[in-house]
Amino acid sequence: MMQQNQVIEPRRNIKNVIAVMSGKGGVGKSTVTAILAKELRKLGYSVGIMDADITGPSIPRLMDIKDKRSTTDGQYFMPVITKEGIKVISLNTVLPNEEEAVVWRGPVIASAVMQFWNEVVWDDLDYLLIDMPPGTGDVPLTVMKSIPLKGVVMVSIPQDMVSMIVSKAINMTKKLKVEVLGLIQNMSYINCDNCNHKIYLSDEEDKEILEKMEVELLGELPMTREIGKLSRGQELYTGEIFSSIAKRVVKKIENKR
Repeated sequence: MMQQNQVIEPRRNIKNVIAVMSGKGGVGKSTVTAILAKELRKLGYSVGIMDADITGPSIPRLMDIKDKRSTTDGQYFMPVITKEGIKVISLNTVLPNEEEAVVWRGPVIASAVMQFWNEVVWDDLDYLLIDMPPGTGDVPLTVMKSIPLKGVVMVSIPQDMVSMIVSKAINMTKKLKVEVLGLIQNMSYINCDNCNHKIYLSDEEDKEILEKMEVELLGELPMTREIGKLSRGQELYTGEIFSSIAKRVVKKIENKR
């Protein structure tokens, strides 16, 4: 990558940058990012994904590009383009081996994320989704302070402990004056195969926290074996559930103009 003292002249014209954040790992944030990107693409938008989860990059597998690598002219990186036409940059598209461990301190990781922003040829995009690492550390702080976000989509699961941690993430966005576009509750329920009835897996609900934080619920996603297909490079049929969430995100962005 470029030295920090080199002049940066990025080729990018990105209309809307949205961060996808969870506050806690293991809630399906990267999966939500991947599916949301696919749904926005189906709606006709040009889309990119910046995998800012440097130490745990999973976007290449979810987007079925784990064997592809970014190219460089020695100054800028070209993102990998998926079969749907979605542009992706991730540490795993830069490293020769996806299993190579990244043992970096926080400031170095944050610097790498900014290089993804400054040194990747994104060209024209309607939406760039940033898959954030869990927590409220160096990378989320750097992204919110240095990249012009239109908003943040929060991802949670129906557990009291997770809701508390998500509250911390929402409070972080408020302190930094970044709007939360809404919350997606993942692993919310399962569908009965016989009657198609929704069976909720927990009594915990995010309604109280949503009202307290003044955040809209963008949608609830079921727990399903189908989602496992993504990590194996197979297509996932999401139906109207994710399509409606993507349309709500677009409407939120359009209402900001």
